[in-house]
Amino acid sequence: MIHIRQLSVAMIGAALLAAASPASAQDKLKLTIGQRGNWDTSIAHLGSKAGIFKKHNLELELLYTSGSGETLQPVIAGSADLGLAVGSQGAMSAFAKGAPVRIVGAQATGAADYWYAKASSNIKTLQDTNGRTIAFSTQGSSTQAIVRAFIDEFKLTAKPMATGNPAATLTAVMTDQVDVGWASPPFGLKEIDANQIRIVARGTDSALVRGQTVRVIVANTDGLAKRKDALVRFMDAYRETIEYMYGTNPQVIKDYAEFVGVPEATAKRVRDEFFPKTLVDPDKISGLDALVKEAVNLKFIDKPLTQQQLAELIQIPPRK
Repeated sequence: MIHIRQLSVAMIGAALLAAASPASAQDKLKLTIGQRGNWDTSIAHLGSKAGIFKKHNLELELLYTSGSGETLQPVIAGSADLGLAVGSQGAMSAFAKGAPVRIVGAQATGAADYWYAKASSNIKTLQDTNGRTIAFSTQGSSTQAIVRAFIDEFKLTAKPMATGNPAATLTAVMTDQVDVGWASPPFGLKEIDANQIRIVARGTDSALVRGQTVRVIVANTDGLAKRKDALVRFMDAYRETIEYMYGTNPQVIKDYAEFVGVPEATAKRVRDEFFPKTLVDPDKISGLDALVKEAVNLKFIDKPLTQQQLAELIQIPPRK
C-alpha cells in the first residue's frame, strides 16, 4: 500500500511538472481563413494534418470565411489571433483607419483567381463586361481589388457585385443573378471541363496582380505583443508546411484531395498548374509601392502610407 501511494505521488508530481513546462504545453491559436479549399488557403489544414504545427507546440482552430472582409473583422475585434488570405489593400485600409492589425506574412503573391461566364453567354473577354455585373467575394477583399483594377485598367463600365464564396457565386452565375463570376482552383475546373462555363479573365491579367502580394496574413496588434512567441512559431511552422506541400511526399496530395473532395489527379493539377511555390512565399510583400499607389487609386485609403507607417504595419518574423 505504501509503495502504491508513493508511486501515485511521483506520477502526480511528474504530471504537474509536465504541465508547468512551456515545451510540453501547446499554445492554441484561432485562425480565420478566407475561402476554404483553395490550395494556398489550405496550408494551416495540411500542416496540422501532417503534425507540423503540433511539432511547434501549436494547436490551431480554423474558421473559414467567404472573403477577407469577414476574415479581418474577428482579428480587429481580438476574437481571432490571425487572419489568413486578407486582401493587402483591405489590410492597409483597416490600418489607416486605426484598426489594431499588423501584417505578419505574405499569403499570396500573384493569384490563381479567375473570372468566368456561362458557356452560353456572349461574354468572352473583359471588354464584353461593359454594362454587365462582375462578381467579387466580400468588401475589402483581394477579389474586389482585382475587379476594381480590371475596371480601372481596361476602362470598363461593369458593375461590381459581392457574391460571397465560389459556390454561392457559381449559383448566382448559373441563375443569371450575376453575369461574370469568380473562382479559384480547384473550384470550377469540373464545370470548365464540362463546357458549362468559360474563363473570361484571370487575375494576372491585371497589372495590379502580376508579381504583387495581393493577400496577406494579419495579426491583432495586442495579440502580437502578448503572444509574439506563439505567432513566431506559427510562421516557422507555416514555412515548414510550404516546404512539405511542394516536396516529394505524396501524402500531401492525398490529404488535399480528401479535404476538397476531388480526385488526386485534380489535386496535383491544382498545385502544379495554378499555384507555383513563389505564390505562397510568406517572407516578402512584393510590389509594395505599386500596391500603396493602387490602394489610393482604388479608394481603399485616402493617401499613401508613409514609410514609417509601412514599417509599423508590416512586421514579418524573420526566417530562421
